[in-house]
Amino acid sequence: MSKYLSPIQVLIYMNIDDIEQELGMMQLSDSFFPTGMFATSNGLEFLFTEKKIHGLEDIANIIKTNIVQQIGPSDCVALVNAFDSANKNNFDEIIEIDAIVFATKAIKEIREASVRSGIQLIKCVSEFVSENEILNQYKDSITKNKVHGVFPVAFAICCNGLKIKKEKSMMIMMYGFTVSIVGAALRLGLIQHFEAQKIIHMIKPIISQTVKEHSNKSLSEMWQFAPQTDIIQMSHEKMNSKMFIT
Repeated sequence: MSKYLSPIQVLIYMNIDDIEQELGMMQLSDSFFPTGMFATSNGLEFLFTEKKIHGLEDIANIIKTNIVQQIGPSDCVALVNAFDSANKNNFDEIIEIDAIVFATKAIKEIREASVRSGIQLIKCVSEFVSENEILNQYKDSITKNKVHGVFPVAFAICCNGLKIKKEKSMMIMMYGFTVSIVGAALRLGLIQHFEAQKIIHMIKPIISQTVKEHSNKSLSEMWQFAPQTDIIQMSHEKMNSKMFIT
């Protein structure tokens, strides 16, 4: 008898909650999901225009830098704390986390992109998760300008509402960022589809390590430091003609 289970056997051993959680993960991580990230290149377009980026290795290094220096220690830490606050039904803590994340995004372009994507995410998920108290409260607070709607906090609340586990939520957020950069590189003509998949595969260990490193960090341990990335984002905003928002 084979020690490996077929996909049908795996489904038999999974309960309904596990199956729905996996489907929720697939839905949020799908590039079809309308968060607006398809319209961002995180400065990649500027580097392409200036001929400062050349193919697979450079793109992989950009993604790695963003995850290790910004998304992991900042957005992921915010996500796990907002997720725990949602579990405790502590909305005051969520308001505080939202304000801190907004304040730490000192670059206007990055800050506005985070808010745009976060608000779009909340609007979309609230269309089919309508009875989650924290999600509805966060959505109402965005409308009343009581919170900003920054992406990592919005993502935590949506994942919590979809009953996706905290560590998997971190994984989806970083995977989504990776795919958005790779997708931008494809549209710019920097790489081909096979290379795109190779980059995603190269980033998997970095995502895994980041989840392990930051899944239990407190809000006071949040940090980010990638000044060169910040400068690239600002330079992109000043371009006269561009395909991507940021």
